Amino acid sequence: MINFLQNLIDALSLGSLYALVALGIGLLFGILRLVNFAHGDFITIGAYSLILPSASVTATMVIGSWHWEALIPMVCVIVIIVAMATDILVFRPLRRSSAPTLMIASFAVSYMIQNGVLMIYGARPKAVNLWSALTTQINFYGLREPVLQLVTIATTIVLMVGLSLFLKRSRWGIQMRAAAEDFRMAQYLGVRGNFVIGLAFAVSGILAAAVSLLFLAQTGALSNVMGVPLALFAFVAVVVGGMGSLPGAVVGGFLVGIVTTMLQAYLPPDLRVFRDAFTFTFVIIVLLVRPAGLIPSRSIVERV
Repeated sequence: MINFLQNLIDALSLGSLYALVALGIGLLFGILRLVNFAHGDFITIGAYSLILPSASVTATMVIGSWHWEALIPMVCVIVIIVAMATDILVFRPLRRSSAPTLMIASFAVSYMIQNGVLMIYGARPKAVNLWSALTTQINFYGLREPVLQLVTIATTIVLMVGLSLFLKRSRWGIQMRAAAEDFRMAQYLGVRGNFVIGLAFAVSGILAAAVSLLFLAQTGALSNVMGVPLALFAFVAVVVGGMGSLPGAVVGGFLVGIVTTMLQAYLPPDLRVFRDAFTFTFVIIVLLVRPAGLIPSRSIVERV
């Protein structure tokens, strides 16, 4: 039972990261019908914003002595600026383009960011010691878990509750929900399309910044493609949960995290190298049973 609970907490921690990334992807898809594959690179930008450009293996942190109250807002601001810049420079001129065109543009933005990081910081992976105190373990009736995993789960819950309240209680959040339901009708009713989309990019930037800090604290390693695997699994989570459904993105993120972790823990050692294959097989089975996802969106309206 103790081993199962430990594996469950590990699964919830990984699922929390997937859920946050899936929220960022699902939020933009709900409004703009954009599958933003560059979202993983926003995570990379947030992590690299902590260090000085250097080709050395051991990175020098720019703000290593900063307290977390200053560090977190700074990273959020940097990622928000990058996210909104991509909207203004790339996606805004393509507002009336088709969904495949927007998706291809997001691939282009992704490769530009990855190669930009290579040019500035070099190709070598770097080690960063961020919040090492959170790696200490707590012992609760034989259950030993790193504090960082509990912080990850708690942070995800706080961000999900905050986003839910923002979307349901604030004027801007209600406008975002209206745009997600029917973008054209929302514009007819006075909702400023560019403002709402820019706000969605800003919110997705905040979520990406949170993931970058939590993921970097767990791995302690930087690479120019560090956010790509997270974005890939998060996109799968969005599809499983239901395209355009934010609750579905959260459920899908946690489900993919739980399945991945449990397979790693309970598969025979010889089969663990095929963990991802089993995970995607499970995804295919879910989609065969529920083609629209577990919690499909009430209204998927293609914006012309």
